[in-house]
Amino acid sequence: MKNLLTVGAALMLTTTAAYAGGIDRSGQSVGTIFEQGTYVELSYGSVMPSVSGTFTHPFAGDFASGNATPSYGSVGLAFKTDVNEKVSLALIIDQPFGADVNYDTAGYVLTGTSANVASTAITVLGNYKFNENLSVHFGPRYLSASGHYTAVANGVPLYSSTYSSGSGIGYVAGAAYQRDDIALRVALTYSSAIDLALDGTVGDMNATMPQSVNLEFQSGVAANTLVFGSIRWAEWSEGHITDTIAGELVSWDDDVVTYSLGVGRKFSDSISGAISIGHEKALGGASSNLSPTDGYTSLSVGGTYTMASGIELTAGVRYILAGDTTTETIGAVFEDNSAVAIGVKVAYTF
Repeated sequence: MKNLLTVGAALMLTTTAAYAGGIDRSGQSVGTIFEQGTYVELSYGSVMPSVSGTFTHPFAGDFASGNATPSYGSVGLAFKTDVNEKVSLALIIDQPFGADVNYDTAGYVLTGTSANVASTAITVLGNYKFNENLSVHFGPRYLSASGHYTAVANGVPLYSSTYSSGSGIGYVAGAAYQRDDIALRVALTYSSAIDLALDGTVGDMNATMPQSVNLEFQSGVAANTLVFGSIRWAEWSEGHITDTIAGELVSWDDDVVTYSLGVGRKFSDSISGAISIGHEKALGGASSNLSPTDGYTSLSVGGTYTMASGIELTAGVRYILAGDTTTETIGAVFEDNSAVAIGVKVAYTF
């Protein structure tokens, strides 16, 4: 069932930060450490959101925001190798957090307001197998980020600062139970919070990316058929992005739990496919104008083609229905929004 497992990874490529809790993007999976043999992969995901709202002026009527969330892409790279029968090492490079909002439609109260956060994480993992079933994994994670923030109200520039790259270090720790005969694996992984400090052209930025726990699971349920899924908890109630002059730019009142569940099917020695659903409950209350959605429901499909040479080509597409929300301060209503995301991956086992 090996080529079934890569399909689930392809669907994860299309995780959409535009709707994930806080500013999550990659989901921070550590699945690479469980690949067989020496393994390398390169992945790319592209998300095309359509997120718009309406501000109602008490005297002048309705004003549409236009699409406030530009398309974005993300790149991932991972490598894993066995040191011996007990110890494996992995290097995972991803872009775990990010945000991009730009109000550029004439006439909207916030036209000219924009914000961007981009990040890159480097995680080094070691895995130790106690026996054929039980293992533990642990390692450091280095996170760097940069961005900008510009505030405009009713055509009047209020504030703008661009933040150069800043970094912080955290760690990852977890354990897994496996049974190869039925393709069963249950992995529990904790990621620590990471604090960032970024120098700005005007005010500086301080941010906390919160601690999280991922439960990832898979199991064969019939011949050539696999069920897989994940549950992710992130403590976004302790996360924030703050400018030393402008004050708190974004914060969150609640923690976020994200679910996914799917089934994969091996059709031949070279072709397999999968379908999965994802859900994140809307938290309610007002949302930030820099993050104008609340929860989501998604449907993903993907497929993998495995060559005799050991090269695997995987592609997935995901359709997301974004949760409706009302933004703070101005009370704009954002509803009936969506996104399409695609992901591709090339992997090689040798």
